[in-house]
Parts: sequence; C-alpha cells; structure tokens
Amino acid sequence: MPVRIEAFESGDFPQGSNVPEQVLTYLYTNRGKAFTRSEIATGIDEEPNTVETALTRLKQRNLVRHKGEYWVLTHDLERVSDAYDLHAITERLDEEDSGIDPEEWDAMAPNERHPSERETTGDE
Repeated sequence: MPVRIEAFESGDFPQGSNVPEQVLTYLYTNRGKAFTRSEIATGIDEEPNTVETALTRLKQRNLVRHKGEYWVLTHDLERVSDAYDLHAITERLDEEDSGIDPEEWDAMAPNERHPSERETTGDE
C-alpha cells in the first residue's frame, strides 16, 4: 500500500498488524486446516515472498509447523499466546518510552563480560 510522500518523509506510517501477526491470526482463525504460502498470502492480502519470510521466522520460533508446502499453527497454543503477550508488552513499553536507543544502550552497557562468557585458564 503506497503512502503519501509527506508520511514517508515524517516517518508517520499507517499502523497496523505486521505480517507475522497477520499470519498467526489467520492460522489461528482457521485452525484445523493447513495452507500453502500462497493461500495464506491471499487470505491476508500480502505478497507471497513477504509471507514466506514471516513463516520461516515463525517456524524458527516454533510458532508454526511445516510439511511439504503446507503450514499450520503449532500444537502448543500456549506458546503462541505467550509470544503474543510478550510482543504486546514490548510494543506498549516502546510507546511509553520510545523504545531502546542502540547507541544509548551501548554507552550504558557494562564493558565486562558475564561470568559465563569468561575464559578460564585452568588455574581456577
């Protein structure tokens, strides 16, 4: 969906569900059926390649399953619910404090390594 150049320049883009959210919602709404990437793309009105990327990432997080060319929601609906809750909380916190500034984070983060990352010399 195109946006006006003023919106592009200001960064004031329309807010809506991102593709992974749309995919999960679609698969949840249609539980009991398996869909191809193209069918999901048509169902949520997104490009098939964009849906493929979302499906791959969701599979890495064990939120969807894949056999052949078909995709379904994971059996573990609690996992999906927990992922959604974490996403919603993160979005709310980002809205409240404008999110994490990577440069500020790097400046504030401790320089020393966590004990589990330290190399041992054998003398310890």
